[in-house]
Amino acid sequence: MDTANQDINLNSPNKGLGGSEALADMSAEGAVGNAGHVLPPGLSEEEAEELRTELVKVEEEINTLRQVLLAKEKHATELKRKLGLSPLNELKQNITKGWQDVQTSNAYLSASATLDDIARSEAYKKTQETLSQAGQKTTAALSTVGTAISRRLGDMRNSQTFKSFEDRVGNLKYKVVGARGNGDVANSPTEANPVQDNAPF
Repeated sequence: MDTANQDINLNSPNKGLGGSEALADMSAEGAVGNAGHVLPPGLSEEEAEELRTELVKVEEEINTLRQVLLAKEKHATELKRKLGLSPLNELKQNITKGWQDVQTSNAYLSASATLDDIARSEAYKKTQETLSQAGQKTTAALSTVGTAISRRLGDMRNSQTFKSFEDRVGNLKYKVVGARGNGDVANSPTEANPVQDNAPF
C-alpha cells in the first residue's frame, strides 16, 4: 500500500510515527519487553518467541486493515458527495426501505388482515353506528344551545337595562370627545334619549 496516501490518526498514541514499519517496531518492542515476565506453565521460550512474532504480524495486519478501511471510507464519502448524497438523503432512503420491508413482512400482513376482519365484524359495525348516532345527537344539541344563546343575547340587547347602559356609555363618550365639527356643538346623547332615574347603573 502507498504510504503517501495513508491517513495518520492524530488521536493515536502512535501519532508522528511514519507508516506501518514504525508501528511494527513498537509492537515488537512491546512483545519483547514482556520477555522478562514469567512464562505461563507449559510454554517454552521458543514457543513464546513464536507467539510474539505471530502477534507482531497480526498487529501489523490489523493496522494495515485499519488504514485501508479509513482510505475506503474516505473514498466512499467523496463519491457520495460527488453524487449529491447527503447523510439526510441516506437516512430518508433507509427509512423508506425499512417501511417497505415492514409492509411486506408476515407480521404486518397478518395484523392488517386481522384489522380488516375486525372492520367487517358485526360488533364493529354496531359500535360505529352507535357512535355515529351519538355524534348526530351531540351536533343537534349543540346547535340548539347555540340558537338559545343567540336568542337570549338578542333579548338582552333589547332590554331596558342594556339600553340604559348604552345611553350612559354614549354620555361618557360625549364628555370625553366633546364637541365635533366646525365649532358646532353636537347634541348630547342624553338629550335625544333621556336616561331614566330608576336605571340600575
